[in-house]
Amino acid sequence: MRSWIFRLRWGAALCLSSGLAVAFAPAAAAADYSLADTTSAGSQIAKVEGVGSAPAYQDLDGTLGHDVSSHQGPVDWAAARQAGARFVYVKATEGTGYINPQFGQQYDGSFQVGMVRGAYHFARPDVSSGAEQANYFVDHGGGWSADGKTLPGALDAEYNPYGDACYGKDPAAMSAWLADFSNTYRVRTGRLPTIYTSTVWWNRCTGGNAGFGANPLWLARYKEVPGALPTSWDSQLIWQYAAAGTLPGDQNLYYGTADQLRGFALGR
Repeated sequence: MRSWIFRLRWGAALCLSSGLAVAFAPAAAAADYSLADTTSAGSQIAKVEGVGSAPAYQDLDGTLGHDVSSHQGPVDWAAARQAGARFVYVKATEGTGYINPQFGQQYDGSFQVGMVRGAYHFARPDVSSGAEQANYFVDHGGGWSADGKTLPGALDAEYNPYGDACYGKDPAAMSAWLADFSNTYRVRTGRLPTIYTSTVWWNRCTGGNAGFGANPLWLARYKEVPGALPTSWDSQLIWQYAAAGTLPGDQNLYYGTADQLRGFALGR
């Protein structure tokens, strides 16, 4: 039986054999994760928006914490707790193709010294849907349990390190992607994810969407005061106020006591 293959200009192949015709589209390009070991919460915000003077941690009223990624490597958790850390967010995943190779040491190690810890996901709206990424996150360390030491997962929504700041999405499409992630995470875990973002990015890339006020806000701003909040929120739960300091990784403040932090972890 004879068979012919016709190659088309756009790269597909049309195979004819025994009267059957099948068209094969070109394979989609693989998503770029080449920067994933360096993309941490606020890494792109610091590049785009800059870093100013941060307040001294002794002057802050709340509970001190930090966030880490593979960039920090193995963390000395006993030393971090001794330095004042009471909570931490650990990068777990990015998109649907990256898992932090240090996640186990960082997530479990912080728990073992008595810290309240949670996982965060670096959003990649350019590579897959919000639902797919929420499921990937939960399946690779981003879940939640009501043990008083596990924070609800956080969605890191910030500038695209690989291209267009808003990942090629207009405000309506970006808002829909974020809602897809948030709703899927709630179905999987029973909790809404915390949203990590900056005021400038949020108002630019979601068009100032005001529909996410039920999600706790983790605000990034490296100045002496938090400043204006993103549309959707009238208060922030956590403030990432410095990109470096006494604790490994970024420096954070939870607006409340250690007991209130545990209450938040429990879902109260």
